[in-house]
Amino acid sequence: MTRYSALAVATSYWKPNENYLISITTALEGKLQDGDFVVVSEKALAIATGCIVDEAMVKPSRNAKFIAGFWMRMVWGYCLGFMCGFGLRLLRRLREYPLESGSRHKQVALEHAGLLGALMFGSEGGIDGSNLAYSYVSLPLNNTVAFAQEIHSCIQRDLGKNVCVVIADTDKTYRFRNFYFTPRPNPMRGIHSVGGVASYVIGRFLGLKRSSTPLASIGRPLLAGEALTVTNIADRARGPGSGATVWDMASRFHVEVDMVSWELLDSIPHKPLVIVRKKLRLNDSDKNK
Repeated sequence: MTRYSALAVATSYWKPNENYLISITTALEGKLQDGDFVVVSEKALAIATGCIVDEAMVKPSRNAKFIAGFWMRMVWGYCLGFMCGFGLRLLRRLREYPLESGSRHKQVALEHAGLLGALMFGSEGGIDGSNLAYSYVSLPLNNTVAFAQEIHSCIQRDLGKNVCVVIADTDKTYRFRNFYFTPRPNPMRGIHSVGGVASYVIGRFLGLKRSSTPLASIGRPLLAGEALTVTNIADRARGPGSGATVWDMASRFHVEVDMVSWELLDSIPHKPLVIVRKKLRLNDSDKNK
């Protein structure tokens, strides 16, 4: 039976235009072994490369206002929220979903994730505002394989280690027997992106096993099942950073949602990298030798 250990590696907060390759090799120096998995946060890469949008500059459409004012408050705040097993605090937050900033957010979601993505209650099509300053949100990366290849080559060249680099997102993938599906677009091969909000509701309502979503891997052949195991271990080791949602983030810093600054984010540890190492459990017969 295969077992794994995990080490979340802290770095400074990766702001836009960050030289993330130097940050990665500096943080990982002396910590790696050949064969390790290095799981890298897609959101951290998106922020560092400027794949972000300032929602304060967005003008919402009528559809975006409807989604924020009715769909989020009434449908998610009551029906879908109950179906998905949300707690009372989250249900209350959904019923008080902000109309102005929420409409701008849903407009960004409509433009970048489409209608089925915009109907999600959060992380619409990989769009995420947690661990970001002010009114910024990160967008999903379209070229995760290229990022994984670049990071893998840099680690091999500068640190002399042969590892498997995995780019991952905290959005969930659901397992139904040997079928893996996610509302997140562009997952790695073997995971199906279907239905947007529908796949999320089905997965939550049925109580299916869920894991963080691997988007790309470079360094060794990796099937979807093992990749999901690795990213789930990494997600647990990393923790939620400044908060699992924008509401949690704002609550942590005791400010309004759109008043979290880059300096506040930089004041706490961030762990965009997790080293996951495979270990083999000895059979009973081996232990007795």
